[in-house]
Amino acid sequence: MSYVLCVDDDDDLRSATCKILEISGHQVEPAIDGASALRLIEKREPSLIVLDLQMPGLSGLDVCRAIKENPFTAHIPILMLTALSDIDHKVEGFEAGADDYLGKPFLPRELQARVAALLRMVRREGDRNPSSGLPGGQAIQEAIGRWAGRGAPFAVCYIDLDYFKPFADTFGFTVADIVIRETASAIRGAVESVGNGREFAGHIGGDDFIVVTSEQHAESLMQECASRFTSVVCRAVGEDAVQRGSYSGTDREGKMREFPITQLSAVILIVDPARWESLTNSIVHLGSFVAKLKRQAKQHGPGSILMRTME
Repeated sequence: MSYVLCVDDDDDLRSATCKILEISGHQVEPAIDGASALRLIEKREPSLIVLDLQMPGLSGLDVCRAIKENPFTAHIPILMLTALSDIDHKVEGFEAGADDYLGKPFLPRELQARVAALLRMVRREGDRNPSSGLPGGQAIQEAIGRWAGRGAPFAVCYIDLDYFKPFADTFGFTVADIVIRETASAIRGAVESVGNGREFAGHIGGDDFIVVTSEQHAESLMQECASRFTSVVCRAVGEDAVQRGSYSGTDREGKMREFPITQLSAVILIVDPARWESLTNSIVHLGSFVAKLKRQAKQHGPGSILMRTME
C-alpha cells in the first residue's frame, strides 16, 4: 500500500482529495500547510506527495524546493495542484522540482490516474540506477543503518558534479551519460584502492553519488574520487578542454556565458551513531544537513571537499 501525503490549506478540497485517494487503496495523511507537511515527512517518508501550489506561510513551491534540495527525499514524486493556469506558474513549479501538475478543479479519475502513473515511475526506477549500475533508494538507507549499528563514528560522503547541467546541455546527453557511467566506475575504483573493504558506494540519482566509509578513510577516498573524475572528463571532452578550465554554454535565460569545466565536489559528514539513533527520522535529517553544506561547498568554488560533523 502506498503512503500519500496530501497538503492543502483548503479544508474541503483536502478532505475530498484524501477521500479520492483512499478509495483508490492508498494510505493517506493530510497536512494543513507547508510547515506541517515537512514535519510529517521527517517522521515518515511518503511514497508520493500531492501538494497545493498556493498556501499561506510556506507555499507549495517552498515545500517542493525543500524536499528536492534534500538528496534523501528528492526522489519522492510531487504532484502539484494549482488553480493558476498561466504557463509561468507551471514552469516555476517544474523548476522547483515538481514531477507533474494537475489543474483545479479536477476529475477524480484524472487525480487517480496521475498518482498511479507517478508511483509506477518510482517502481520502475527500483533500487539500482540503470545509468551507473550502483544501488540507490532503500539500499542507501539500509547501508547507512548498518554502519550506524556498528557503534563507531563513520562518514557519509555526498558527491556532486559541479555545473553538470550546462555541461550536459553543451556537450550533449550522450557524453553526459558516459560521464555518469564512468564516474560510477571511478568511485568504485577509488573505493577499491583507498578504502578498507567495507565501503558502500551508491547513486542517489542524476549527478549525485554517495559513499559510506570509516571516518579515517573519508578524506583520502574523496580526493582519489576527484582525481579519477578529472580523468573521466578528459576522456569525455578532451584534455585541452579540461586544461582551459571553462567552456562557452547557454544559461537558463538562453544567454551565452562561460562555465567552469565540471569537477567533482564532496561533502563529508562525520556521523555519531548515538546521535543517529536519537533522531526521529535520521535519514531525512541527514539529507537536510547535507543540502545546507552543499550550498556552503558551492561558495568555496568547484571541486571543493568539505568535512563537517553532523549536528
